[in-house]
Amino acid sequence: MSKSKEIKTNAMRILESMKIPYTQYTYQCDEFVDAIQIADQLGLPYEKVYKTLVTRGAHDYFVFVIPIHRELDLKAAARSVGEKSVEMIPVKDINAVTGYIRGGCTAIGMKKQYVTRLDASAEGKPAIIVSGGRIGSQIELSPEGLLTAAQATYADVIRQDGP
Repeated sequence: MSKSKEIKTNAMRILESMKIPYTQYTYQCDEFVDAIQIADQLGLPYEKVYKTLVTRGAHDYFVFVIPIHRELDLKAAARSVGEKSVEMIPVKDINAVTGYIRGGCTAIGMKKQYVTRLDASAEGKPAIIVSGGRIGSQIELSPEGLLTAAQATYADVIRQDGP
């Protein structure tokens, strides 16, 4: 695992402009691999690493940040944003909707500000790790830093019957 400041992403520039401290981790990766493989490669505990999921409701998109080893509860997610239902967007739409590519999507600095929820499991943790805004980059920051930068709020949105 290397800590590096070589390539700044939009997310990192936003964090710096907001004076939100973060640490960048880089890893070798040429194509999408899931977050669990990345955590294993970097030697990170699953409970600390969060993935960013993008959904669509009746009229808009919604972003959810949840632990990598858990599943999004679509009903709870919909309730948290005041929708009847939400569904995952197709992978082919990720870039058009967010400005990021699959495997490099982060809640910070998307093309548009979407309603964003950070799973309540992050509350009280000293730090969490999320995508840095491109494949090969992860950033560690406080949950409060992510809430501020992504204009997010906490919500219970993971499946309780999951792993």
